[in-house]
Amino acid sequence: MGTEATEHTRRVPGPPEEVDEAALVRAAQAQDRAACAQLVEMYWPRLFRWLYQLSHDRHLAEDLAQDTFLKALANLGRFRAGTNFKAWLFRIAHNSFANLHRSPASRRTPLPDDLPTRDPGPAENVCSRETLADLALAVERLPTEFRAALLLRVEEGLSFRQIAGVLDTTEETARWRVFKARQKLLSQFEG
Repeated sequence: MGTEATEHTRRVPGPPEEVDEAALVRAAQAQDRAACAQLVEMYWPRLFRWLYQLSHDRHLAEDLAQDTFLKALANLGRFRAGTNFKAWLFRIAHNSFANLHRSPASRRTPLPDDLPTRDPGPAENVCSRETLADLALAVERLPTEFRAALLLRVEEGLSFRQIAGVLDTTEETARWRVFKARQKLLSQFEG
């Protein structure tokens, strides 16, 4: 392990935007365990939340998130420098989620859980709890392919090109899925 990588990873992880992600990935590729741990710490909450919103099953989302990180860290050598690590990680998660739905084991009944909580932001302070609950329920009712694209766009801030890469589709299809998801949500709140 180089001292440069070790010094970089010793600091407390901040939001992904504040951390030099490329340096962290390079350090993790060089087998720096602290860098690997910091990548997991940075992306675990976001990845878990997205998988939970897709699966509606807390335990399944945890399993899929763990599986995603194990696969990502095992294949870190395949990650191409200069590409988007977050999009690559979410692509691995999507593949795991999709593979689960192709297998007969995917027929398990989810355990009832509350939606993971986040610190309230400006939107939560403005909207009533009732409206947010209605919106969450409406998002939950969206078809999986629309919900996945919408959440990657809104929650994770991915570009349509990145969403297309995660969901293994074209950029135009990613754009259309987000549009249709928004259209379906609006139709549920009209009238």
